[in-house]
Amino acid sequence: MTKPTTTNTGIPVESDDESLTAGTQGPILLHDHYLIEKLAQFNRERVPERIVHAKGAGAYGELVVTHDVSKYTKAKLFQPGARTESLARFSTVAGEQGSPDTWRDPRGFAVKFYTEDGNYDLVGNNTPIFFIKDPIKFPDFIRSQKRLPGNGLRDHNMQWDFWTLRPETAHQVTWLMGDRGIPKTYRHMNGYGSHTYQWINAAGERFWVKYHFKTDQGIEYLTQADADRIAGEDADYHRKDLWEAIERGEFPSWTVYVQVMPVAEAEGYRFNPFDLTKVWSHKDYPLIEVGKWTLNRNPRNYFVDIEQAAFEPSNVVPGIGFSPDKMLLGRVFAYADAHRYRIGTNYAQLPPNQARAAEVNSYSKEGAMRYHYNDPNTPVYAPNSFGGPHADPRRAPDGGIWDFDPTIVRAGYVQHAEDGDFTQAGTLVREVLDDAQRERLVRNIVGHVLGGVREPVLSRVFEYWKNVDADLGKRVEEGVRAGLDGGARS
Repeated sequence: MTKPTTTNTGIPVESDDESLTAGTQGPILLHDHYLIEKLAQFNRERVPERIVHAKGAGAYGELVVTHDVSKYTKAKLFQPGARTESLARFSTVAGEQGSPDTWRDPRGFAVKFYTEDGNYDLVGNNTPIFFIKDPIKFPDFIRSQKRLPGNGLRDHNMQWDFWTLRPETAHQVTWLMGDRGIPKTYRHMNGYGSHTYQWINAAGERFWVKYHFKTDQGIEYLTQADADRIAGEDADYHRKDLWEAIERGEFPSWTVYVQVMPVAEAEGYRFNPFDLTKVWSHKDYPLIEVGKWTLNRNPRNYFVDIEQAAFEPSNVVPGIGFSPDKMLLGRVFAYADAHRYRIGTNYAQLPPNQARAAEVNSYSKEGAMRYHYNDPNTPVYAPNSFGGPHADPRRAPDGGIWDFDPTIVRAGYVQHAEDGDFTQAGTLVREVLDDAQRERLVRNIVGHVLGGVREPVLSRVFEYWKNVDADLGKRVEEGVRAGLDGGARS
C-alpha cells in the first residue's frame, strides 16, 4: 500500500502535482501552505559549508583494541578487547563543496568515538604535521589557500607568498608537494592525530602521545597528470570510491599505533614535542600498536550523518587530555564555535553527534532547534539543593593539567637542539625519499610554481627549497627557469 504524502507536521497532502490557484489560469495562492512549505524548505536545504574541509566523505566503523596500552591510559576505549563504534570524515582542506577530490591538498582525517564516557573526537590529517605552529596564523593561512577577492580565482602566487614568508611551513609543504599530496583514495592514505595529546593512566601518571593510523590497504597516490584528468572526469572520485568499497563489502581498515613520550623527557627532547610542524623520530619513540580500526557502514543519509557531523578536539574523555600544543589549544575553542555557527547551538543533539553515553546531564537549555530537555523538576542552575547534577572531579577528564611554568605570554616555542623550520623537511628529502620520489617531488613543485608564481615571491620559493635541501632547491630553480624560458620562446 502506498504511503500518503503529508506535510512536515503529518497532515495529509491533497496534491503532489498542482499548486492551488485562483481558477485554472489564475495566480498561485499564498495560502497553499504545502507549496509554501516545500519552497521554504528547499530554500533552506543547505547549511553554510565548512570554512575549511568543506568537501568530504565519511562512514561509520569500529575500533577494536588488540594490544594492551593500559599502562599509559585509563581511557576505556583503549583497554584490551574494547570495541567502540565510530564515525569518520575525510576531506580536502581548501576546496569548496563542489571542488574536485583530486586537487593537491592535505586530507582531513577526523574520527568520532562513541564511548560510554561520552564522545571522543580525534581531529587530524593524513600528514603528521601542519603548516603553522600558532593558531593566530590560521585564518591568514587558510585565506592564502582559498581564492582572490577580486576575481574569485585560486592563486599560486598567494599560496607561495604566505609559505615563503612563513618558513615553518617547509616541512608540510614538502609533504604536500611529494607523492602523498594526492592520495589515490581515502582508503590508501594514513591518518594522524598530528597534535601531541596527553594520556593519563589509572595511577595518575601522564604521558605525551601521538596517534598514527596506518592504512592496511597500502599507501598509494595519484600522479599530478592522473589527478588533473580525474578532476575533469569525476569530481567526486574519492567520495564514490569510499562508498562503493563499503557497499561491496571491502571494508577499509587501519592499524592504530601511538608514540609515547614520558613527560620527563619532553623538555630536553631535541625537537619541541608540542610543535605541530615537527614529528617525533620513530627511532626515539617507536610505534606501539593499539588495535584495528575498520569502516564497515555507509551513512544512510549523507547530509544527516556526514554534513551535520561535528568533530571537535575539545571532546576528550577520562584518560585523555590536551598538551601545550598551541594549535591544539586554539582548535579546542575554534571547532566547537564553528559548529554553533554552522549547524546551530544544539548541534550535539543531532544523530551523528549525539552521545551514546548512558546519561547526558547537562545544564544547557533552550536555543534554536532544541528537542531534548531535562525533566521539568530538574533545576536549571548549579549549585542547587534539589537533586540536580553536580560536577565530580573524580570522574571528569583532567586533560588541561601539565607541569609547566603557568606564566601567560605571547612567545614562540623554545628552540631545542635540532629545531629549525627546514631541518625535518631536509631529512625527509635526503633520508626518506628515494631517487624516484625526489624526482617527482621536483616535478610537482616546478609544475605548481609555473602555475603563476611571480617575483618577488618566485625568488623566495627558490631560497625556500634551497633551505630545505641545496640540491633540491637547485633542481627546482633550474626546472622553473627552463619552464619560464620555454614559455617566453613559445
